[in-house]
Amino acid sequence: MKTHPRSRAVRTPGGLSLRLEPRALIVVVLLLAAACAAGIALIGTGDAKIPAADVLRTLAGDGTAYQDFIVNELRLPRVLVGLLVGASLGLGGALFQSVSRNPLGSPDLLGLSQASTAGALVVIVLLSGSATQVTLGALAGGLVTGFALYALAWKQGVHGYRLVLVGIGVNAVMTAVNGYLLTKADLVDATRAVVWMTGSLSGRDWEQVWPLLGLCAVFFPLVLANARGLRMMEMGDDVSNALGVRVQRVRLLLMASAVLLTAAATAAAGPVSFVALTAPQLARRLTRSPGPNLVPSLCMGATLLVAADWASQRAFGADQLPVGVVTGVLGGAYLLWLLVTERRAGRI
Repeated sequence: MKTHPRSRAVRTPGGLSLRLEPRALIVVVLLLAAACAAGIALIGTGDAKIPAADVLRTLAGDGTAYQDFIVNELRLPRVLVGLLVGASLGLGGALFQSVSRNPLGSPDLLGLSQASTAGALVVIVLLSGSATQVTLGALAGGLVTGFALYALAWKQGVHGYRLVLVGIGVNAVMTAVNGYLLTKADLVDATRAVVWMTGSLSGRDWEQVWPLLGLCAVFFPLVLANARGLRMMEMGDDVSNALGVRVQRVRLLLMASAVLLTAAATAAAGPVSFVALTAPQLARRLTRSPGPNLVPSLCMGATLLVAADWASQRAFGADQLPVGVVTGVLGGAYLLWLLVTERRAGRI
């Protein structure tokens, strides 16, 4: 395993060893600053425009009653959901790409986003369920399909291209199931389902923030605590086992975490396309660091999603273009570029 020439190993009082790279640290700080700036700009954007200085003053508790209602009740939850959803997708995408050792190993292409969509559609179309039930349906769909994907890809372990190939097949099946469910829906339920399937942050409130925040508070530290094992697994299973890593246990734990994060993000905002695919790759190109780049990918995902939502509102007006459309267009172009690059390199 290559070590960055300027990296430093830091050992915490609890015995946890961390490897810090100056360039990666700078990238993380800049991405966090960009995410905060985009979030503040997004809060101030809309029919009632609020200057950035007033947004900051209101967040600090010094705004007027009108500003407090607009900022803290209407717009802040939307921004927080965007940040958490983007971070969850970025981290989930980094985990899948690292486990599969393939830049195409993304929840979008492995069928997990479509599976969460199928779970939500079952609740919307067949059960006419509430928003909470739709969320639970999306989580259940993602979890069931995630474990089915793991089982189908298992053959003395789960390895790169087999996972991707099985995932592409699962994605095709889930897409067909979603199309069938839409044909069975009445007009009202079909309209509701199509709006949800687009991927949007519109109308998000504190009811979506707290469950997603709780899930992220549990799984972000859990994933980062296993980052060392994930880095070793990139050298191969035999070497990792020799170094004391319980490969299949760590792989199953990280894949389950990635599935849950992806399903939760889909449940909160709908299937927002391509953030999980692009965020890890962009983070790796910025840090120029080997390994999964979990924290930079997390920050990149949050920045991409909030910036895309702000750009859609600035360009097309509030809620006229859902954020899922913006990320889909940009991510589709990136996927084509990635496929061409991989083909020229002889990897596909």
